[in-house]
Amino acid sequence: QVQFVESGGGLVQPGGSLRLSCAASTSIFKVYPMGWYRQAPGKQRELVAGITSGGSTRYADSVKGRFTISRDNAKNTVDLQMNSLKPEDTAVYYCNKDSMIKTAWGQGTQVTVSA
Repeated sequence: QVQFVESGGGLVQPGGSLRLSCAASTSIFKVYPMGWYRQAPGKQRELVAGITSGGSTRYADSVKGRFTISRDNAKNTVDLQMNSLKPEDTAVYYCNKDSMIKTAWGQGTQVTVSA
């Protein structure tokens, strides 16, 4: 079963930027639609950005115009560029398949937006 490892989180001031990266354990990753998800304390996990195997993207309304998802199938990675960060973007960020059937969740990477 494919596994995903997230990295790149940290503490950033409002208005700042971070780039998250997700590494897949197998090259079969290239056929999966992929997504970046986040879970804030006390809230359900939500999809913030998705990308198909062909590169079509979609975004949650709350991040449109600020976040950009991309993938490199040769490197088995999917990235999330986050700009103009807001305190409400604070959450643990995860990557996984953008489909009904997902693989096991990784540990995620913490993003904290605070002055």
